[in-house]
Amino acid sequence: MRLRTKLWLIVIVSIVLSLTLFITLSLWMGQKFNNGYDLKSLDKVIETTLEQIQAEQAFTKEQAQLTLDNIHKQHPQLRFEWLASDGIPIYDTSGQSTPYSFKELTERFISMPTRQWADGQPITFAASADKDGQSYYLLVSLPGEAMNPGQLYIFIRNYEALFRLALPLLLAFITPYLLSLWFFSKINRRLRKLDHALSQVNLRGKDIILQDNAKDEISRLNMHYNEMTRRIRSQINQIEQFEIRRKVLLSNLSHDLRTPLTMILGYAETIRLGHYDTAEQLKSSAKTILKHSRYMESLLKQILEVSRLDTDGIHIRYAHEDLSELVRILLADYFLMIDEKTVTLDFHIPSTELIIEMDATLIERAIRNLLDNAIRYGNEGHYLGVRLNEEGENVLITITDKGKGVAPENRDLIFERFYRSDGRSGQGLGIGLSIVKEIAEAHQGSVEMSSLPFVETVFQLRLPKNRAN
Repeated sequence: MRLRTKLWLIVIVSIVLSLTLFITLSLWMGQKFNNGYDLKSLDKVIETTLEQIQAEQAFTKEQAQLTLDNIHKQHPQLRFEWLASDGIPIYDTSGQSTPYSFKELTERFISMPTRQWADGQPITFAASADKDGQSYYLLVSLPGEAMNPGQLYIFIRNYEALFRLALPLLLAFITPYLLSLWFFSKINRRLRKLDHALSQVNLRGKDIILQDNAKDEISRLNMHYNEMTRRIRSQINQIEQFEIRRKVLLSNLSHDLRTPLTMILGYAETIRLGHYDTAEQLKSSAKTILKHSRYMESLLKQILEVSRLDTDGIHIRYAHEDLSELVRILLADYFLMIDEKTVTLDFHIPSTELIIEMDATLIERAIRNLLDNAIRYGNEGHYLGVRLNEEGENVLITITDKGKGVAPENRDLIFERFYRSDGRSGQGLGIGLSIVKEIAEAHQGSVEMSSLPFVETVFQLRLPKNRAN
C-alpha cells in the first residue's frame, strides 16, 4: 500500500473515530455526571401536571392540593403554585397563601434566562390553563443548583441557520486533520524525491543532487544521500583509475619480464650450443644471465610485496630507536654501489643519538626506497645528498639528487601505486614511492617532493619523534 493511501486512510479513520468517541463519551458523561433538571424535562413535568389537572378538573383548592401534592412527592425539589387570574394563590405546595402583587410576580422572572445558571437563585417557569373562560396559572419553581449543569439549548428556525452554526464547528474540528494531511503529504513528496534519487544511483548514470533547506530528519537523510553519492562517485573514479593502471601494470610487467627472459634464453642457448670462443665470453654470458635473473627476481618480489600489503596492510611495532645510527648503517650498505657510479656524496648525519619512536624495519624500507629512487632516476646528475635534522617535535630525512626530476604534471601522481612517469619503463612496477607514503602516514608523518630538473629533486620524509596518543 502506498504511503499516500495510508495517510488518507488514517485521516478518515481518525475523523470517524474521534466523532464516535466524542458522541459516546458526551452521552455517557452526561448520564453519569450531569444530574438535574433541564428545560426539556421541566417542560415535560409542567405539561404532565397541566394535563392531570385538566383531566381531574382540579381547579379548586381541595382538588388542586391532592393533584399537586402527588406530583410534588415525585419531584420534591420543585415548588408548585396554582394561581387564579388575579394572582391569588389557590394552592401552593410550600404553604404560601398570600396574594401576589404584580411587582412580586414580575421580579420572579427578572434576569431570565441567565438566572438559570446561577446557583442559589430561584428559577420560575409559568404555564396557563382555561376553564369556562376563566384563566388559571401554574408556577413551577426550583433552586438554580437543581438545574442540569451541562445543558445547552439552541433554537434553530431553519436549515440555513443550522448550516451557518455547524460550518465553523466542522471547520474547527477537521482543521487539525487537514494540517496533518498537508504535513504528511509534504513529507511524502520529499521521501518520493529521495526514493527516486536512490533508484537512479548507478555506476554510469548521472547523480541527482537533492536540495533541501529544512533542518529535520529527512533533510539529514538527503544530506547523507548527497555525501554517499559523492563518495560512491569518487570511489568509482578511483576504481576506474586503478583499473587503468592495473592494465598498464600488466602491460609493463609483461614487457619488463619478456625483455630479460629473451636475453636469458638467448645466452643460455649460446652456452648450450658452445657458441663462445674463450672462457671470458662464457663468463660474460653467465654474468648477463645472472644479471637479468636477479632483475626478474626483483620484479617478482615487488609483486609479492604488493600482494602482502593488500592482504595484511602495514602493522607497526613501535620501539624507541636511534634514527642516526639506522641511517648511517644504510648509507654504508650503499657506498660500493654509489662509488661505481662516480656520484658526488653529500651526507649530513648527526654524530649524536637521535631517539624517536618508530618501527625500524619499516623506516629502513622507506629510506631504502627513497635512496633507490634517487640513484636510479637521478644518476644523470652524479649527485646524492642525504641530510638528517630535527625540526621541533619532528625529524626530517632529506634525500636530494640532480637528475632529470619529475615533470610538473606528474608530481601529484608520483606517490600513487603503479604510477611510473615517462621514461621510467623497465625500471620496476612503480610501487616504491607509494610504499614510502604508506609507511610515513602509518607513523603519523608525511613525505613531500619538489623538483627542478637537473638542478635539484628533493624527497623529504617527516616523522614525529613520539607518536600521538
